[in-house]
Parts: sequence; structure tokens; C-alpha cells
Amino acid sequence: MRLTIFWERMADHFGEAYAESFARDHVMSELGGRTVRQALEAGWEAKDVWRAVCAAVDVPADKR
Repeated sequence: MRLTIFWERMADHFGEAYAESFARDHVMSELGGRTVRQALEAGWEAKDVWRAVCAAVDVPADKR
């Protein structure tokens, strides 16, 4: 998954403003105690980060 698609999905699910806040501030156990931004900066694949977000916040199946 490309980062542009990842960020489009984040904005679609959370809204554009909250997507960035969530990515910057929400520490997720699914990401090893990292935020979305930290996981991406550490080299995690966008698709794996998206899957973690989906699991953590119950993204509907049709948006996964």
C-alpha cells in the first residue's frame, strides 16, 4: 500500500483533521507501543500499520 492510499483511508475513517491527531498522539499496543507516525518512521509498511489501525478501532470491513 502506498502512503498516499494509507493517508486517504485514515482521512476517510477519522476525518482529515483527526486522522493527523490520531496518527501523532495515539499510542497503540498493536504497533509495539508506537504511534502511527512513529511506526511509519521506524520503517513499518503502511499496509501493516493500516491493519493495526483497523484492528484497534474497528474499521468496517468494507473500508479495510
